[in-house]
Amino acid sequence: MKYIFTFLTLFLTNITWAQTDFPDFLQGTWKMENKDAYEHWDRLNDNTLKGFSYQLKNGKITVSEYLDISRTNKETTYTATVLHQNQGKGVSFKLTKSDSTFTFENPEHDFPAKIIYQKLNDSEIFVKVTDENLKGFSYRMHKQFQETTPKDTMVSNPNYDQVLAQKLGGDDYGMKSYVLVILKTGTNQTTDKTFINESFRGHMNNINLLVNEGKMIVAGPLGKNDNTYRGIFILQVASFEEAEILLQNDSAIKEGLLDYDLYKWYGSAALSEYLEFSDKIWKVKP
Repeated sequence: MKYIFTFLTLFLTNITWAQTDFPDFLQGTWKMENKDAYEHWDRLNDNTLKGFSYQLKNGKITVSEYLDISRTNKETTYTATVLHQNQGKGVSFKLTKSDSTFTFENPEHDFPAKIIYQKLNDSEIFVKVTDENLKGFSYRMHKQFQETTPKDTMVSNPNYDQVLAQKLGGDDYGMKSYVLVILKTGTNQTTDKTFINESFRGHMNNINLLVNEGKMIVAGPLGKNDNTYRGIFILQVASFEEAEILLQNDSAIKEGLLDYDLYKWYGSAALSEYLEFSDKIWKVKP
């Protein structure tokens, strides 16, 4: 009995090790069976995959959509941004099943409502795109172990600075992930001008502190609008949780004069480089 128990323990442990909640196997380039259609995925970090779908015709690439799979402490989200559709806005699907088969769902979206990736083996995946009733289409994709993109379509940057790229944390595209903060009017409707002025002075002090710490790289007000949006921040942080900790030190937010929404944003890793010059062009400090 002792040996059987030991065997079962090892067997179940191995099953646990084999399970995963993030589809790392997607890294690389995949070709759709019997079509010149491809998906390419890059792993930016342990919690982010960036990809794009494209067709290859006469040696030229035509990108059809940009893809993103991001994991936070709470959930994993698949976002597809189809070119020339939905006003350039991505559609997000939440991970509802994982292991060798990853199911992403958005029941509020007519089609697709489900996107499913199943790993068949190290060189083959099965993809299914359906509505809520599992009606749709499916196909197999095969991993390309040799570069399928013609070299003359790949941009080689003669100005590439590897040391600078590594310092700024940029990926192969010179991009990185940030947290975008949309500030909006809060629930505190006080008319006490002294209180308001003091709170917003603390708001500005916190901005300056975060800039000096390298956590904030963009801050500015928005013009009048119907959404009660007041301004934006772009924070150089890895997660929403870290962003929320920084924002709670903002007195205008803490006192309820401002509220906020958080979004993931993918932009140039060089964005922070402008800060050196921004400190040389103001005459009056706000």
